[in-house]
Amino acid sequence: MMAEVVAPATTHGADMATVNGRTFVDISGKVVVVTGGADGIGRALCERFHGDGAATVVVADRNAEGAQAVAARIRGLAFQCDVAREADIVRVVADAERQAGPIALFCSNAGIGDFGGRPDDCTSSPNAQWQRGFEVNVMAHVYAARACLPRMIARGRGYFLNTISAAGLLNQIGNAVYGVTKHAAVGFAENLAITHRDQGIRVSILCPQAVDTAMLRAGGRGSQHVDGVLTPEEVARTTAQAIAAERFLILPHPQVAAYMRNKTDNYDRWIGGMSKLRRQLAAGDAR
Repeated sequence: MMAEVVAPATTHGADMATVNGRTFVDISGKVVVVTGGADGIGRALCERFHGDGAATVVVADRNAEGAQAVAARIRGLAFQCDVAREADIVRVVADAERQAGPIALFCSNAGIGDFGGRPDDCTSSPNAQWQRGFEVNVMAHVYAARACLPRMIARGRGYFLNTISAAGLLNQIGNAVYGVTKHAAVGFAENLAITHRDQGIRVSILCPQAVDTAMLRAGGRGSQHVDGVLTPEEVARTTAQAIAAERFLILPHPQVAAYMRNKTDNYDRWIGGMSKLRRQLAAGDAR
């Protein structure tokens, strides 16, 4: 069941279908690019979009062998890509369009979360890790938009899915670099959606809490585990449904919406509650 959405002022031609006055995205027969597609959420997104009838799914990842394995299973294309390098993203976009056709949906999914530092000192991560965090968790979204926007605007339609995190809405206890860069990623996606909406560009941000991925397992238990761990396949299913309904904010863990309301309703109380949760987690780690 798709959620209802108000039809946008700008229609997207063959990429859209209208049912009972509501407008939905149709991914069938389209070209989709997924960065970080070799594993985790990215792999699940590739498989989901293939299952939903995408003409070609382009799997981009630093892990070339992993990207090739996923692409082989879904009869897609594979490219090695370091999203922190703008030239890599420019190359993937150009080669994907040359080999498969116009990109309808670019999923800027790759991200990192291991930045070192001490969980009891939000300034302890070295400058190099802050820079790395911004390059991968923020600038990769900028690079993708910069590479795709001229092509999409010329066609009058295009869609970006930016995988961020609930940390971009709430923050991340014990990992300042992650929380800050994910906040910045949300801000860029909002600006992208606002600035280019009238040119036929749509944007969604994917903001899960804990998902059973290698990154989550490497980071140990934390505040993101409070509401349970979803599978990548569950997240991909929710994401596909939300894109079909053109929802900007995708929350695989629906509890996050209530946490956002608590934050905006009483910021001071929310800060106090997060500080209490930090103490509880620290005490649990100590046992």
